[in-house]
Amino acid sequence: MPASTRHHRALAVFVHCLGILSAVPALPAAAPPAAAAPPPVVAPTPEPAMPSAPPAVPTPTRAAPPVAKPPVTVAVVPESTPAPRYRIQVRNSGGTPVDTTVRQELPPGASATAITAGGRATRAARGTGQSATEVTWQLKLPARSTTTLGTALTAAAPARPLTAPACAYARDGSRPYDCATATWTAGVPAAAPQRSETPPWRRTPVLLAGLGTVTVLAVGGVWTWRRRRRPVAAALSGQHPGTVYPRPAAPRPEQLRRKPSVWLIVPVAAVVLAGTVGTAAWTATRQVAAVDTDSQPTSGAWLGQGVNGAVGEPLRESAFEFTVYRVACEPGATARQCEATVGVRNLTPEQQSWHGRLQRAYLPDGNFVSTDEQATRAANQGRDVFAQPMAAGSRTVLPLVFTVAGKAPPEQLELRSGVFSAGVRVDVP
Repeated sequence: MPASTRHHRALAVFVHCLGILSAVPALPAAAPPAAAAPPPVVAPTPEPAMPSAPPAVPTPTRAAPPVAKPPVTVAVVPESTPAPRYRIQVRNSGGTPVDTTVRQELPPGASATAITAGGRATRAARGTGQSATEVTWQLKLPARSTTTLGTALTAAAPARPLTAPACAYARDGSRPYDCATATWTAGVPAAAPQRSETPPWRRTPVLLAGLGTVTVLAVGGVWTWRRRRRPVAAALSGQHPGTVYPRPAAPRPEQLRRKPSVWLIVPVAAVVLAGTVGTAAWTATRQVAAVDTDSQPTSGAWLGQGVNGAVGEPLRESAFEFTVYRVACEPGATARQCEATVGVRNLTPEQQSWHGRLQRAYLPDGNFVSTDEQATRAANQGRDVFAQPMAAGSRTVLPLVFTVAGKAPPEQLELRSGVFSAGVRVDVP
């Protein structure tokens, strides 16, 4: 082998070994064992807190705060008397005495004939949007006590049901503790049970006519059958005795196809026609009777059916039950505030939010105003009642304030839980 070739091979082997050595990682030098280092100090993770500003999208995990139980509760019970009478029970469940003002709103056209000691009836001025008459008591409720009040009313229409709500307010009458309502109904004597009208097909003349028709059809069928058997019997009885020799085959007479008797076709057709006409008339009558002429047309976009009522009547919509207990407006000719004491109950198994812009007061000229949220917050001792959702099954009583212009008070309040809810409408006397 030439010397140059040997040198080239040796150089190639040397370069290859250098490449292998450069590819192998350098081993760390052996160090003396050091003392075990303490574990690194981990800073404590702060607990998640609520954001300082409300997020643009509601937080799903945020639970509705529980509604605080008022220290004073009210219950109204109608008595079973010929004239309207109500028993109002005001209970103080706290450990300290409470000064309170109890007001009972009387329905239009009713007046108080008897009031328990300490109460007085006052008639509201015209144009204040308040009930014509209300009964007021100034009470000092002892701790853990129940005070019973009573009123007797008279009305122009004695048999008409009367609804008279009652509320307990703070001493100055600005903050409602609790409200309740009840409807008195005149006792109607038990009437004799009315016998339901017998259906037409169960009446005696109809049954006799049907029996007669069946008898006629049966007689006609038997007569037709016997008449058709007579030619066959006569032919069989007229044959001669047989002979030893076979007879020539006689042509058989052509047999006509049997047709049903006219006496059978006509009654059956009449019965079928009468049954068809009667069924159609009965179905049409039921469909027409099921049409509610008093219902208001609603769009398919609304949830639930719109409900109308009066002050003191609980009205339900898709999610909430609203009860308007009292509506009072400030005197004046320009912009003034009308305060409505409203009870709201969440009927759903989930928390629900509602908004002040959806609560409206309709004026006599057809215009409406929404809730004055600043005035409503001031009336609720600085609390924004629309900021937090209502817990499932909870109930609260709160004032809603509407700022209206002019002397005329609102004619109707519209309350709803959501944008697409049909809501309820309350007529203001």
